Amino acid sequence: MQVLVRDNNVDQALRVLKKKMQREGLFREMKARSAYEKPSEKRVREKAEAIRRTRKLARKKMQREGLLPMPKRVVPAARA
Repeated sequence: MQVLVRDNNVDQALRVLKKKMQREGLFREMKARSAYEKPSEKRVREKAEAIRRTRKLARKKMQREGLLPMPKRVVPAARA
């Protein structure tokens, strides 16, 4: 993973790096690997993740078809 530092702005580069790592799921994986997970716990977690994914896809499909209202968009405040 590579992040460019522009105009010696390290804070901006760190924010970009953290966002990229978050998107890749690196933090979640590091947390999962920090302690041993029993095989039974792993099965339960993976099954719960699969159910969550399935429900999310079904909810998005229903929103596209007009059966559920679309989520409200959050409009960011104008920067000063």
